[in-house]
Amino acid sequence: MSESPLTSASHKALMQEIAKRRSFAIISHPDAGKTTLTERILRAGGAIQMAGNVRAKGERRRTRSDWMGIERDRGISVVTSVMTFEYGGCIFNLLDTPGHEDFSEDTYRTLTAVDCAVMVIDAAKGIEERTRKLFEICRLRDIPIVTFINKMDREAQDCFGLLDEISASLALDTAPATWPIGRAAQFVGTYDLRTRAKHFIAAPLPDDDSRMVQLAEELELVEGALSPFDHDGFNEGHLTPVFFGSAMKEIGVTDLLDALVAYGPAPRAQPAETREVKGDEPGVTALVFKIQANMDPNHRDRIAFARVCSGRLYRGMRLKHVRSGKQFALHTPQFFFARERQLAEEAFAGDVVGIPNHGTLRIGDTLTEGEDLRFTGVPYFAPEILRRVRLDDAMKAKKLRQALVELAEEGVVQLFRPQDGLAPIVGVVGVLQLDVLQSRLKAEYGVAIGFESTPFTMARWITGQDKAIEAFSLAQRSAMADDIDGDPVFLASSAFMLRRTIDMTPDLTFHDIKQIGTQKI
Repeated sequence: MSESPLTSASHKALMQEIAKRRSFAIISHPDAGKTTLTERILRAGGAIQMAGNVRAKGERRRTRSDWMGIERDRGISVVTSVMTFEYGGCIFNLLDTPGHEDFSEDTYRTLTAVDCAVMVIDAAKGIEERTRKLFEICRLRDIPIVTFINKMDREAQDCFGLLDEISASLALDTAPATWPIGRAAQFVGTYDLRTRAKHFIAAPLPDDDSRMVQLAEELELVEGALSPFDHDGFNEGHLTPVFFGSAMKEIGVTDLLDALVAYGPAPRAQPAETREVKGDEPGVTALVFKIQANMDPNHRDRIAFARVCSGRLYRGMRLKHVRSGKQFALHTPQFFFARERQLAEEAFAGDVVGIPNHGTLRIGDTLTEGEDLRFTGVPYFAPEILRRVRLDDAMKAKKLRQALVELAEEGVVQLFRPQDGLAPIVGVVGVLQLDVLQSRLKAEYGVAIGFESTPFTMARWITGQDKAIEAFSLAQRSAMADDIDGDPVFLASSAFMLRRTIDMTPDLTFHDIKQIGTQKI
């Protein structure tokens, strides 16, 4: 049956809106310049008037994406910030991920909500360990990657060597999109290999300048030996366009943005348990990938950040909260610019919206117009550090319980309640997460805590028949806990003890990854 003219026109308008969306994350090793690049992108896009940077002091240091107190104090990103802005006829949703490895879970979940990633590489250091790990996460999800080689205004490795290193270390074809004019203190601009345009930060250089002579010589090698850009290879995650620049000097930033407009992927299909969800489907679906509490401490707010995966979402509509089966009304969906916000009258596939709620929505939740659909690929990883929480003021025990639940729902830490009734245990990937938990409990809840060691070094979720789990829990009561969802967790004192327990319990399965947003581990 053919569509009515009205339906066809509505679908065409939907397709046009979706085609304008660009959702991307910025990933890097710490100190590669990710936060500075984020600020420069926002400035180039007209979103902010003055970019801060992590080397500045006082108020100038208060970068827009790093809004939390501990971030400003330490000059690092510890939570993902969401920033929506317009540039070049497109709507950008920029997700600034934590660079520090201690917050890798937040980064991983953020990557479920984007369609491509900008990988920032320090020109002097090349591929670093954190970069490699983040790239592997992108590869698992076939996320296209744009590479920005930063800090060309400082001493740097040979450009051809950097390209070779990307290819060899990441098994990723490279296609230079721009090339640097000059190096270190003599770095003055970029040459666009696609348009053959020269972009100078100040006055153009004459052709007989030594930097222009060097550029001409290198371009012969570049155009003769290196791969041209292939759009299909980029979308499939096999090839990365490479841009050279300096975020600090604001060289190469608009090159990068223009490229994202030109060939950044529009909203991609998202995997669900039963099928893939395409962005141009008319029915609304959305995935909650992040929770943030107390962005406005005066109002004790709680925001669920959701990636719109298909359709057109509008203020006032009612969606099905698939986990509970209940209807959820979108009274005040919001677009965010770090901590600042504005009401979202409508949003389309690819957009990220903030949904105020009082604990109804959790990380991994799916919202639909009625379909029983669950998006997949949103994980919890087994923590590497386990600590028991010590409360300094026993009168605040109830407040601590509430605070730990809320912060665990955010993903700040994982919370385990021992089945023997002892004090709660928190699990983290790295010690910096413990600092964040302690800082936020004090600042946002007025609760002072400390940490004590536990006899446990590893945690594993267990699945199996209910009777087998019950019998195991009774036998191992002092080593059993429930996570925030009530799922059973075995706490092992060592890798040897874990292996021994697994061998002696063949009717149960032990998991180091828990998929959230589904009914299964």
